Amino acid sequence: MKKTISANISGVLFRIDEDAYNALEQYLHKIEAGYQYSDEGKEIVSDIENRLSELFEGRTNSRSRTINIEDVNWAIGILGKPEDLGQNQSTSHNNSSTSNYKTVHRLYRDKDNRVIAGVCSGLGYYFNIDPVLIRVVFVVLLFVGFGPLGYIILWIVIPKARTVEQKLEMRGEPLTPENFRKYS
Repeated sequence: MKKTISANISGVLFRIDEDAYNALEQYLHKIEAGYQYSDEGKEIVSDIENRLSELFEGRTNSRSRTINIEDVNWAIGILGKPEDLGQNQSTSHNNSSTSNYKTVHRLYRDKDNRVIAGVCSGLGYYFNIDPVLIRVVFVVLLFVGFGPLGYIILWIVIPKARTVEQKLEMRGEPLTPENFRKYS
């Protein structure tokens, strides 16, 4: 028989096994220690706690389910170890390819770098080329007759990147606390 503890993570109440609680508390203390000298440290720790809460909510299907050590280890595997998170941005960017962050690359319209609807900018991120080249291609296709119709079809079909997660997927960057902070 295990003890369970009620814990409030970002305003959401969870029931957590005692060993899972201890592991999660140790994880959060290490993260706080890594960001204690940063000007935005408290905000970054708060963002990480928010993400933990979201992950645990997705993991628990009913109110009666208790978070166990496997759930905590799974969430830590997604967010990364405190040693990786507490480093400066240049080294964390280099380590992000070897960490447990998943990188997904999807096609979205870029509302931040748009000229009309963000289609060319989104295609530029997706194919990893300069959006100006794609805009030139659409201008050339304008004289052929396909340009406006093709652009309108792509405008309708390609979704707009609205959330931070979608912006990171559009750019092909992993969802790390540093990237989340950069694009929020």
